[in-house]
Amino acid sequence: MNTLADELLTVRDWMRWAVSRFNESKLFFGHGTDSAWDEAAWLILATLHLPRDTLQPWLDARLTHTERLAILNVLQQRIARRLPAAYLVQEAWLGEFRFYIDERVIVPRSYFAELLEVGFSPWIENPDEVTSVLDLCTGSGCLAILMAHVFENAQVDAIDISPDALAVARRNIDDYKLNERVHAIESDLFAAAKKKRYDLILSNPPYVTSAAMAALPPEYRHEPALALAAGEDGLDVVRRILAQARRHLNPGGIIAIEVGHNRDLVDAAFPDLTTTWLDTETAAGKVFLVTREDLPDNTRTD
Repeated sequence: MNTLADELLTVRDWMRWAVSRFNESKLFFGHGTDSAWDEAAWLILATLHLPRDTLQPWLDARLTHTERLAILNVLQQRIARRLPAAYLVQEAWLGEFRFYIDERVIVPRSYFAELLEVGFSPWIENPDEVTSVLDLCTGSGCLAILMAHVFENAQVDAIDISPDALAVARRNIDDYKLNERVHAIESDLFAAAKKKRYDLILSNPPYVTSAAMAALPPEYRHEPALALAAGEDGLDVVRRILAQARRHLNPGGIIAIEVGHNRDLVDAAFPDLTTTWLDTETAAGKVFLVTREDLPDNTRTD
């Protein structure tokens, strides 16, 4: 009796089958892809150890039986377990940067990647003059690594409360040979930073509201809740960050915080805070910026 591995012979065959089954199963996308086609291509190319951005040349390539079994396994796991593709292939991408990923960290996805592509301009006039930066709530270390590439003269601290997440971050730091410049630090926000000050602090903290946590698709429930949930209005961690940030910024320094769809909640919670909302090519109002000098008196601790 023929099995799927006997009937589906080419990459094109497997792409067609995967897209049909993904749509039939009503999978949720959003961990690096936004469609069944893109998700199937990523999983199949990664399983075959082929470049992720060159599907067309391989569509009519016939696969070995071993390759077909491997593809069937990963596609069935995506359908049956609703695991994000990034966990299945243990990789995620921000632009041209590849990162090792597993279920100890959330799958990297951040609007900061686009802002860093342009050196955080115009807020940073000269990236070469930046000497100290912090990625607060670093997770996999992806933003810290991007910052190290953008600010070539900077020492980069990568702080997270989770030792499991930091193990992944250290692996990525090792992969990019950045151990001398990027420092993974276990800390509850600024606790281990003590008197350290930075020119720039970026944070993509937990910001999912209680209502949104309850409604998360199955794919997101595989991610660590510690890295997602942030109380009733999603701002529990943001409040703590803003309460401590001023004493950890150099004069003229800035902090930028990603809050997803929570702009209205931020504006309501901090009506007296002078914020600047940043836009990217793909989104508007997902990240806000505050200068050290604009932090109000009630957040000062120095």
